[in-house]
Amino acid sequence: MTRSRTDTAVTADPRAATGESEAVTAESGSATVRPGTPGADSDKIPAHVWRTAAVVVFGAVMGMLDTSLVNIGLHTIGADLHSSLATIQWVASGYLLALGVSLTVCGWLSRRVGVGRLWVGALAAFTVTSALCGLADTAAWLIALRILQGLAAGVMIPAGQTILGQAAGPKRMGRVMGVVGIAVVGAPALGPTIGGLMLAHWSWQWLFLINIPFGLVGLALGLRYLPLGPGTKASGGLDLVGLILAGGGVSAVVYGLSEIGIDGSFTAPTVWLPVVLGLAALGGFVAWSLPRARALLDLRMFSNRVFAAANTASFFAGASMFGVMVLLPLYFQVLHGDGLVRTGVSLISFGVGGAITLPLGGRLTDRFGGGVIAVGGNLAVALTVLPFAFLGVDADAVLVQALLFAAGVATALAGMPLVSAAYAAVRPDQLPDAAAFVNILQRVGGAIGVAVIAVILSRATQSGWAAASGYQLSFAGVAVMSLVASGASTVLRRHQRA
Repeated sequence: MTRSRTDTAVTADPRAATGESEAVTAESGSATVRPGTPGADSDKIPAHVWRTAAVVVFGAVMGMLDTSLVNIGLHTIGADLHSSLATIQWVASGYLLALGVSLTVCGWLSRRVGVGRLWVGALAAFTVTSALCGLADTAAWLIALRILQGLAAGVMIPAGQTILGQAAGPKRMGRVMGVVGIAVVGAPALGPTIGGLMLAHWSWQWLFLINIPFGLVGLALGLRYLPLGPGTKASGGLDLVGLILAGGGVSAVVYGLSEIGIDGSFTAPTVWLPVVLGLAALGGFVAWSLPRARALLDLRMFSNRVFAAANTASFFAGASMFGVMVLLPLYFQVLHGDGLVRTGVSLISFGVGGAITLPLGGRLTDRFGGGVIAVGGNLAVALTVLPFAFLGVDADAVLVQALLFAAGVATALAGMPLVSAAYAAVRPDQLPDAAAFVNILQRVGGAIGVAVIAVILSRATQSGWAAASGYQLSFAGVAVMSLVASGASTVLRRHQRA
């Protein structure tokens, strides 16, 4: 199977699923390098792949930073639109639900219209809806527009990862995906600082309007450098039953888990009912899809042991990563009483540690495999956050910053090697579905991690413990989740060695 550059820069035979072979099409689209020929195992990444990565990272930063900025501004938005917190919270919840739906249909859309075209279209929709959100004058309009924005974001992120996976090939996946990881680690760390400064000097509308110039630049770059070939009719019609079951199931589970953050209880109907219904829908999706040759998502990919192990470990690593990213801002804002800007400044060391380590983590992943790097990375996360379980409110500031920097370094080695391993384990034509699975499992795992933190902090408050005790126990919980992720990564390591 060989494709022109307008479709993808990489071709591979089925043995690529086990990393045995790789075929890279030259940038001109006419010459294909086969294993065993000079240059087949070249370690150098072509310049056009880095250009593609730069464009995709542009969109990833927009998506990650937007979520962080809007969550920070919810209180200000609610006050200006004269809405209750329960109503304005749907600005975030509606976005989250829409994201879950579009993640499940991204694979089919990638095959149908072409992954490059899909990414450009999603970025255009994200930019337009951002502008409209900035013009919204009622909470109802803002919530509706955020739902549309979430649909666009849920397509843009996995589509970008698919483009990178097809451009890089399995033997270069770690280094290229390491660049994308900068957005995952850096954007949430910078979000509080940027959002605080914007709210201090501008109106909340600029939390959305800031996306317009960046979106226009991203569109220009995408049209210039991304593969914009058409899709294929071989993708078949849209599996509506599968979309309802998978999209509804993922959204319901994530929403139910996010509701735990309101009162810290699993027993509220707004928590357990969506989770139960969501799990039932996902079970129905599995039963519906397995016998079908053209299901919405190809569940048979999990018969690939490396892919299955990488996704399982990524699920637990997502719980740890999202948990710590929610916990750290609260640690400074609530426990130390810092404002948004000061909190953001305090978190810069965490983001810097991750950003400078990700390229190294990518190189190590390509050389030794994602499993062994993720084992060490998740273990390092546990070791770097565990000291917070013993530190008091008056902990030395230098020590706290050193631990945050070390935690950023560890986080860079914990999650992205698992994503790289999952993508490297499948054929290029399977990457659209692989990207959907990776992002879905990370989101659900992340929702579980955040829910665990919310329950611990809520129970600590209800029990009348000292404020520091709840946070100490929460950091211990993150350490435990990281240890579980490290253990799951050992399974991936064994399968990769086999």
